[in-house]
Amino acid sequence: MKRWLLLLLVFVFSLAFYQPLFGQDEEEYPEEPIIFTKPVKAVIFDHKKHVEDAGLSCDDCHDELFEMAAGTAEENEDFNMESLYQGKYCGACHNGEMAFPANRKCTTCHIGVLGWQRLQQKSGEGESSSEGHH
Repeated sequence: MKRWLLLLLVFVFSLAFYQPLFGQDEEEYPEEPIIFTKPVKAVIFDHKKHVEDAGLSCDDCHDELFEMAAGTAEENEDFNMESLYQGKYCGACHNGEMAFPANRKCTTCHIGVLGWQRLQQKSGEGESSSEGHH
């Protein structure tokens, strides 16, 4: 009986001690924004805005709306604005209730070819960089 009580206390203490460590792992995310180049070039997604500013957690989007691997959504045939308007992908939140609707404030996300080129230059890939080299 004493052994079980001791094991229980060790377990509870371990959880209390390691809880902050587990929380830190959950909130790690890519610092650089994700740039979608399909089906149009280019749409930007910034984890910091969504995690720190909006208070979302990784589980809010992964793995139900988006797989954890960057670029996976772009491979799906239905990764387009029509799907977003139907509540898929970004449209699950950008519906006008949780966040601005997907059919408003377009340039918040859609940075276009010129925005994409500016980001490429800023990241040191230079003006002569082409899409085939990524």
